[in-house]
Amino acid sequence: MRGLFFDGSQVTFRQDLPAPSPRPGEAIIRVRLAGLCQTDLEIAQGYMGFRGILGHEFVGTVTAAGSGADNRWIGKRVCGEINCVCGVCAMCRRGLQTHCLQRTVLGILNHDGAFAEFVRLPVKNLHAVPASVSDEQAVFVEPLAAAFQVLRQIEIPADARVMVLGDGRLGQLVARVLAHKLAEVTLVGRHPEKLELAANACGKKLCAVLAEEIKPGHDQDVVVECTGRVEGFEAALAHLRPRGTLVLKTTVAAGKPLNLAPIVIDEITVVGSRCGPFPDALQALADGEIDVLPLISRRATLESATDFFRPGAMNGLLKVIFEL
Repeated sequence: MRGLFFDGSQVTFRQDLPAPSPRPGEAIIRVRLAGLCQTDLEIAQGYMGFRGILGHEFVGTVTAAGSGADNRWIGKRVCGEINCVCGVCAMCRRGLQTHCLQRTVLGILNHDGAFAEFVRLPVKNLHAVPASVSDEQAVFVEPLAAAFQVLRQIEIPADARVMVLGDGRLGQLVARVLAHKLAEVTLVGRHPEKLELAANACGKKLCAVLAEEIKPGHDQDVVVECTGRVEGFEAALAHLRPRGTLVLKTTVAAGKPLNLAPIVIDEITVVGSRCGPFPDALQALADGEIDVLPLISRRATLESATDFFRPGAMNGLLKVIFEL
């Protein structure tokens, strides 16, 4: 089987990987398209200590099902949730399946991922892709669901002052989701062309501003931090009003120490936000509410995928998708 393998030190394209076989309750999916995520790039730098096939954003066709799995999934075009859970631990029993104590995570934690011809997932993780949603749209379902998670976690009044920091891949999706639901959203970034892309997608409901042109005013009700940088974290606190809400959509990269004093002084609510609702993302794509296709910067073959893991290769790019 062809696939993109990380051995702990480098990412290589291989043609000798063993094809997965379905375990009870699982399906085998023939991958059609897969998307490159910032998490994949971080894993290749040592994040999570992962070894194996990378990739967790995909769309594919079910080719086989294990014992106890519904054979009616075979032949269906699907995307899949990335957390594979036990269903019986304390977290699962409390309805917190994405925090399962025994979970594996597709292409991230003890589970081979989707940068290969075939991938294995529990049938309960699968979601059928509507005919009206193209493969190119469907490959965005996982990160788009993560953007929708913000609205699942906190209640935001339609007239709230809301800001998204970061005009990269995730910031673009979060801005689109929030602009669709709220009266107005401000997106702050460092790249005029990316800000223009977001403004064109969201229309008058999005105010796109260069970071150097905006002065923090402690006046935002909600700030969603999507930069993953210490400077972004600090800027978020400077923009938030007292008793505002900070939503962290990315882990903050190691660097200078974080100053947490403003959280206490201004009584800020901090919300970590990770995986989200696939049905919401699929419905938004099927209804044409969220336009993700302009975010695709490059299409590449799996054989050439290693090029994008080189330092600086993703500069100026948003979404790269691999064709299998």
